[in-house]
Amino acid sequence: MKKSKPTKAASKKKIKSQELDDSFDRGESILEYADLDSGVFRVNVDFPAWTVAALDKEATRLGISRQALIKVWIAERLDQARALKNTGT
Repeated sequence: MKKSKPTKAASKKKIKSQELDDSFDRGESILEYADLDSGVFRVNVDFPAWTVAALDKEATRLGISRQALIKVWIAERLDQARALKNTGT
């Protein structure tokens, strides 16, 4: 797995990923560790093997990467949620 280069904000205050996860799980703010200027956030999500296999199968069927499929599906779901919220349902 390729490691990303630390951003300016990330290099100001460093934290181990497990510490960040624990802080988030406790409901603490983790914004001080985020590079809000970049507009892009890296998110790690753990999936069971069967989910990854199903994602890969669908991504292959569509001719796109797993990451692209996940981004599209999440965007579609957020659009649906926004539309439901706007209709008052």
